[in-house]
Amino acid sequence: MPPQKEAPVQSIVAVPFEPDTSTTLLRRLGHHQVPERWHAVDRSAHAPHLVAVPGDDGEDWTAAALVSARPHTAYLKIVDAVGDVPAAVAAVVAHARRRGLAQVKWEGWTASPEDAAAAGFTPLRPPLTPAEHAAGPDAGYVRWLRDGVVTEPPYYGQTTHFTCGAVTALAAQAHAGTLPREALDREAELTLWRDATNFPACEPVGLGVAVRRAWPSSPVTVHLDVDRPVLLDHYPENEQQWRALLQRISRTQAGRIGVPIDPRHLSMTAIRSAIGRREHVLLLVSLAGMQGFDVPHWVLCHGAVPGAVVIEDPWANASAGDTWVDAHLLPVPDPSLDTMATVSADGFRGAVTIGRPLRRGAVPSGPADE
Repeated sequence: MPPQKEAPVQSIVAVPFEPDTSTTLLRRLGHHQVPERWHAVDRSAHAPHLVAVPGDDGEDWTAAALVSARPHTAYLKIVDAVGDVPAAVAAVVAHARRRGLAQVKWEGWTASPEDAAAAGFTPLRPPLTPAEHAAGPDAGYVRWLRDGVVTEPPYYGQTTHFTCGAVTALAAQAHAGTLPREALDREAELTLWRDATNFPACEPVGLGVAVRRAWPSSPVTVHLDVDRPVLLDHYPENEQQWRALLQRISRTQAGRIGVPIDPRHLSMTAIRSAIGRREHVLLLVSLAGMQGFDVPHWVLCHGAVPGAVVIEDPWANASAGDTWVDAHLLPVPDPSLDTMATVSADGFRGAVTIGRPLRRGAVPSGPADE
């Protein structure tokens, strides 16, 4: 079945979805039932709005979709579509194009694979996260609106508040084919975190050393543009001291096993160049822009489309209606990612680049000049 035609821009209504006004607005859908999940969580941090298709009278709506998105990103997510579903989805796609976005996703609460395919969407692989730690629908779909080749890594959501670094490294290696997809599980998550942790977080040098130990054939470069311990400012002085010692030990170990530490600021150009070489960049970011709280967090940069880098975020904020569908294959505009990756008050940048596995006998090269 060919994809449905997209609704003309002039036939689209887009209005904020707010608790005090949404009931009145939804009356325009008449007999179409609205899922309870639309009101089950506070989505206000992710700019929820209704994209609707008005009827001939201009008053009632024949279709509508609840959409949201993380701030400072380049996508829209359809939570549900009601009424004339193909028309509602086509309206969202047209709305996203009008805003110059890279992607539309569709949570699979009620969407069928057939409806998604007819609207030009492809299925996302279900997450590997253990069921007791997973949040969100069983299925999800994506439609890209910009050119570019983005291959899909397996998605795994971290099962603790502190294992994001380990999960991004494991996802990178699974995407590269170095780690079997089925080996990405909680035991692997906690095992790699235990080797990389600075208690409880993973700082760049310790993470890079742990990755090299786990996969000796994978070239690893740490990028850290300050020559001091990091991610310690929120601890009292006595707690900082022993963690700083562990970071100095990690630097010694990096030198011993051949993990270079590049002191230059890692630019967006360099990140894109690494992705173009089919390398993976584990990037330390602040969640202030996407989630509203300034917490350091690791994400995986693995793909690129015009104007945006595609990341995997191992954490989703379920209390805001955020699910793995948001966090998986997430396009972030280059300027937004550049801002997110400036961490802490003094603005350092930390990352770990993992290259393609070396053939036996090959000698790893140093970091490229970018």
